[in-house]
Amino acid sequence: MSQKISVLLSVHNDEKNIENAISSILNQTLEDLELLLMDDYSSDKSYDICQKYSNLDKRVRVFKNNKNIGLTKSLNLLANEARGEYIARQDSDDVSHKDRLLKQYMYLNNSKIDGCTTLAKIMGKNLVIPNYSRYIHPKIVIKYKNPFIHGTLMLKSKTFREVGKYDEKFYYAQDYKLFNDLIKNNFKITILKEALYTLNMNNNISTINQKEQAYFAKCVKKNLIPYV
Repeated sequence: MSQKISVLLSVHNDEKNIENAISSILNQTLEDLELLLMDDYSSDKSYDICQKYSNLDKRVRVFKNNKNIGLTKSLNLLANEARGEYIARQDSDDVSHKDRLLKQYMYLNNSKIDGCTTLAKIMGKNLVIPNYSRYIHPKIVIKYKNPFIHGTLMLKSKTFREVGKYDEKFYYAQDYKLFNDLIKNNFKITILKEALYTLNMNNNISTINQKEQAYFAKCVKKNLIPYV
């Protein structure tokens, strides 16, 4: 049975936050979804927590890597299992607001847009991002930085396949590369001007690995193949 939306969530050693992330998806006002969870070889209780929710809710399917392969490849593996008309993202340390998926689905289903993201509140701060760049067309901003928040993505599954999914040469900045590929191939991606997501900026992948993120982002901007 196919669902409207397949939510992709990969987790690695995030037992502290994963329950809140999972609950925020399962408590969405749009219930016609599946939540695909990938445990990327965690050494903590992340996998056990994922399994617990799989036993509680038939919409949850859990997968486990036999070694740590990173976010990019994990998301592609989950996408291969997705049955939904749309693919959506959720990060393990963030929280989706209860109407997020419904509002994105309604917008995409009633427009000729291929995908959309939303604004996000910074966890623990009175700040919404993207800030000023939200008022500039993404085609312009993407030449200089990623204007989209990855965890808020909803994209037609057909479009995701057509663009070639995530580029596995990009261990970091895989979202920037995906969005850049979408825009270069004339797919229509927009930002809903509403904060429907709460984003953790404390000790997340982007802040811990700033140097690596910057290198891979530079490769996107300059159309370079990254050194692996």
